[in-house]
Amino acid sequence: MKAENFASMTDKELTSKLADLKAELFNLRFSHATGNLTNPLALQVCKRDIAKVKTIIRERELGIAKSAPVAEKSQPKKVAKKTGGKA
Repeated sequence: MKAENFASMTDKELTSKLADLKAELFNLRFSHATGNLTNPLALQVCKRDIAKVKTIIRERELGIAKSAPVAEKSQPKKVAKKTGGKA
């Protein structure tokens, strides 16, 4: 899943998704240990999804990301150019 999809979720949905992903990771590890895992890449994908969800949750805690997703188009910010020469 892409990070944009996780970013559009609410805080409750994110915590629920995190719990689901952790349970899925447990099941994948168990399957791998018993030799029944058919797709080893699923472990890596699940771990990355957990990291994405945790990152979004932490960004919202720190106030870096907006807590409520907004469907507005953002205007590009103007960046002041730095002059590197001597005046």
